[in-house]
Parts: sequence; C-alpha cells; structure tokens
Amino acid sequence: MTGVRLRLFQVAQWLMLASAASAVLSIAVCQILLGLALITWMASEAPLRLPPIQAPLAAFLVFTLVALAASSQPSDGWPQIRKFFVFTVLMVASSTLLEARQARWLATGWFLTAAVSALRSLVQFFQKVQEARAKGEDFYQFYVGERITGFLSHWVTFSEIGMIVLLVLASYLFFGPDRSRRTHWLGWLCGALLAASLVVSFTRGIWIAGAAGGSYLVWRWSKPLLLAAPVALAAGLLVAPPAMKKRLLSIFDTQTDSSARARTIMLRTGWRMIQAHPLTGVGLERVGPEFRRYLPPDVSQLPPAFYAHLHNLYVHYAAERGLPSVAALLWLLGRILWDHLRALRRAPATERFVLEAVVAVVISLLVGGLFEVNLGDSEVLTVFLALISLGYAAIGRAQAAPQG
Repeated sequence: MTGVRLRLFQVAQWLMLASAASAVLSIAVCQILLGLALITWMASEAPLRLPPIQAPLAAFLVFTLVALAASSQPSDGWPQIRKFFVFTVLMVASSTLLEARQARWLATGWFLTAAVSALRSLVQFFQKVQEARAKGEDFYQFYVGERITGFLSHWVTFSEIGMIVLLVLASYLFFGPDRSRRTHWLGWLCGALLAASLVVSFTRGIWIAGAAGGSYLVWRWSKPLLLAAPVALAAGLLVAPPAMKKRLLSIFDTQTDSSARARTIMLRTGWRMIQAHPLTGVGLERVGPEFRRYLPPDVSQLPPAFYAHLHNLYVHYAAERGLPSVAALLWLLGRILWDHLRALRRAPATERFVLEAVVAVVISLLVGGLFEVNLGDSEVLTVFLALISLGYAAIGRAQAAPQG
C-alpha cells in the first residue's frame, strides 16, 4: 500500500472498531461509523477478505429476496432488505481487524460500554422499584411490561447484547492472555455489573440461553465447577425476592402466565403459515398483518402480547421467509460452530479466548432463538458478525503459526 492508502486503511480499522463497540450503546451511531468504515476501506483499495461462510450466507440472503418477490405486499419487506447493510460488518471487519491486539481492543470496548449500559440499567431498575412503591402497585405486574433497557430501545435487545458481551468477557477472563491483576479485577467488576443487569432484566429466554453458553465456557475452564452450578442456582432461588422467584417459576407456568399462552398461540399460528407457504413464507414483515388470518380455529381471544413476530427465530423465519431460509441459517450457524470447535484443537493459547467466545455465543444464540427472533435485531447481528470476524481472523493466525 502507498502511504495514503495505508493511512486510509488504518482509519477504516479504527472506524470499524468504534462501530462495533458502539452497537452496545446506539445503533444509529454504530451504523454511521460502519458506513464511514466501509467507504474508507474501499478507498484504501485493501483486499477483500471473507470467512469461508459465503455459501450459507448467500443462500440465506437469496432466500430472503425470494420471499420478498413472492410476498403479496413486497413493499412491506423493504426494512428487512435495508438490514442487508448490517451484513457489511462481516466484509469490513474481516478485511480490517486482522490482528490479535485488535480483538483484545474490541473486546475491551464491549466490556466497558456494556458495563456502563448495565450500570445505567441498574439505576433504571431501582427507579422502577421506587415508582411501583409510590403508586402502591404490585412490582411484578408493574415491571414486566416495561423493563430496563440501558441505553438501548428495548429490554430484550439490551439483554441479548448484555448476554453476548458477558460470554465474551467470561471467555477472556478464563482463557485470555492478559493475566495482570488490574485487568483481572476490572474484568470481574464489569462481569458483576453485566450479570446483575441480566438478572434484574427478568428476560427468561436470556437466562436460559446465557446459562447454555456459560455452561459451555465453565465446562471448558473447570469441569468440577460446573457440577456446583445447580447448587448455586438453588441457593440463589432461596434468597431471591418474591418477584424474582415468580419470574423464574413462570417459565414452567403454561396455564396462568399470559406470555406463555401467547407464545403457544404464536407457535401454532406460525405452523399454519408454514403449512400454507412452506417455500417462501407469507412475506417479509407480513407475519403481523397476516397473524389473525392464520389463527387456529379454537382460538377465540388473544392474550395481551406483541404479535408482530413469533418470538421464535426458527418458526418466525420459516413463516416469514420459508423453510429453505431456516435451513440456510442453520447451515451458517453450524458451519461457524464447526470451524471454531475444530480450530480449538490446535490453536495456540493466545487465540483461545476468541475461539471459545464464538462457540459459547453461537450456542447461546441457537438456544435463545427458541424464545426470541434474536438475530433479527440489528444491534445483536452487528455484535455477532463482528465477533465471528474476529474468530475467523484468529483461525487464520492459528493456521499461519508454525506448528510444534
């Protein structure tokens, strides 16, 4: 590269780092920085590097376009097509964030920004406790419909981002190369803030998904410690406030919990959509408008809930875009999981934390997809694509390192 192109490339690196880190705080700022990173990287004429997941990713995007073309109202689907811009994260991050130190920088950026957002969310939580008391309302009923969000717009998005960052942080603390005392204690402080915010978020699907990804990391770090997890959970449940216990036990309440009943109806309705349109779905952004048309005949009244999507990644995408799109998505996630698990067999210790983090996050997203359309959030997708870009860069460095 010439001097000007090298400087442009370096600017693109910093813009990409800032874009990915800011996804925790503001999607608007994130996408502005991403656009600048894309333009600057293209101006640098640096080579394009993509991880070996082009085939499943292309299949998913193509099936999305097919669903748009087959929709009865194609114009409704343009928000999902505009979201294709988010996938440029993979292109820019994979082409610019090539060094191990950049992975550490971005991870640190996520830890600090997410910790600040978590701290704000804890303030929000205590404000809501005081507000419920002042109004003389039952806290559980007052809170579940309007929960903490940190700096983001919705509590589910906030919780999903927090879960991903907490898993990356746990991997860094367990397997990272930096063992300094200051980094160690700062990391555990950030982890405590993130864990506390996820607990009081009352987001049940995140609790389950985070437990799945976290269990993988603990198992890789210290198998005996994993055996203590059920005991710790039982002890926590004994001392938890009544509202927390009620929220946890509501996971198993399919009779009186309105959210559980609504989700059952959503799954049944989604299945009817899939049966009617197995290849292309009902169309992008058409699940909400078409929902009542596909209601099961025995459903006469809908419990209070948000019915614009089906609160299940796989059922929603199958109903909206067709079964081939779900197959492509599972192919994509399965390929990422396979590549990183295989790389861990021979990767040097310096690369391990990124590889383990990717595996844990993919596991958590696969489990979390049973409860939310998690990869439908631009913030979540941005952080995920940036993380797997770091993961494949680590694989490339591990393969280039001398063996033995």
